[in-house]
Amino acid sequence: MKVGGEHFRTIWLKPGNERVVQLIDQRFLPHRFVIEDVSTVTQMATAIRDMHVRGAGLIGASAGYGMYLAVLEAGQTGGPSRTRRISAEEFDTHLANAAAQLKATRPTAVNLSWAVERVLNAIAGETPAATEIQKKVEIALRTATAIAEQDAEHCRMIGQHGLNLIEQIARTKNGKQINVLTHCNAGWLAFVDYGSALAPVYAAHDRGLPVHVWVDETRPRSQGSKLTAWELGQHGVPHTIIADSAGGHLMQRGEVDLVIVGSDRTTRTGDVANKIGTYLKALAAQDNGVPFYVALPSSSFDWTMRDGSEIPIEERGAEELKHAEGWRDGETVEVRIAPEDSPAANYGFDVTPRRLVTGLITERGVCKADEKSILELFADHAS
Repeated sequence: MKVGGEHFRTIWLKPGNERVVQLIDQRFLPHRFVIEDVSTVTQMATAIRDMHVRGAGLIGASAGYGMYLAVLEAGQTGGPSRTRRISAEEFDTHLANAAAQLKATRPTAVNLSWAVERVLNAIAGETPAATEIQKKVEIALRTATAIAEQDAEHCRMIGQHGLNLIEQIARTKNGKQINVLTHCNAGWLAFVDYGSALAPVYAAHDRGLPVHVWVDETRPRSQGSKLTAWELGQHGVPHTIIADSAGGHLMQRGEVDLVIVGSDRTTRTGDVANKIGTYLKALAAQDNGVPFYVALPSSSFDWTMRDGSEIPIEERGAEELKHAEGWRDGETVEVRIAPEDSPAANYGFDVTPRRLVTGLITERGVCKADEKSILELFADHAS
């Protein structure tokens, strides 16, 4: 996608220095566009945990690059001159610690552990001798890059499959505005490029369809009003920010044609974990006969889980609920908005049961949210 007319992805290797990963630090958006340099596993874990990067696909890509940095670090344990051979035990211990550190950052998004394991499996057959470190570095980098490239391509395909749904609605509206409601941010900022829930919107807009997006503010971190609104504005897509609780009202008035949200983890049977508040949108959509779709790449499926009750729900710090950030006089300021002594429970996600989901939009096509339909698209995960 483009920022100020220039193409960016959300994460990439620093030109001229492959030992540094660069990423868009989303904490500063929409007020400042900041690029952060990351050169250690600890820095990457911090970036994921503290939401410099966020969103299922981008968390996965960041974890993949984090494991690449871990392999670089493992090579450095043999000393700057590389004269000492690193033992298999040292190498395995370092990577195991790095994997555990990354996996602990965000427990709900399945893309994280998927990416970590993918890199570990890719390098598992190599001998961890000092003379083999460069080969391991190359394998880790190749795998991390493949994860990022696959994420972007899968999101592009999600956009094309979702475009068909929007075109079907457009044919019934006779040129009138098509209103899509989304929750949280599942645009290109949540992935490497294109996005999941917003990929069909961008494809429709680029096709010339009169698409408009209702943007939930998405408290408490305001990913909708800060990130979704910003990226839609950068692409020129008409949009309107609304309070989280306004979606049902708009559906009652017939002002929502379609709901598309993302997913941080979806079971093989079609239950969907997404940003807290998604479940309420699904209930309102069902009550008002509004199609409710979930857009996700296959890396966001948890093929080991059958029921949404099994999905771990991240609980974040109370300060996110009790404080708010804003922009004043050229800097970010934080203010308290709740009684200092009041306790707060900050659940990051909820689970929308499959019965409320009209369909899943994936890189392989659109299917119903049930095990049979999912496995017809993904027969390679049938066992």
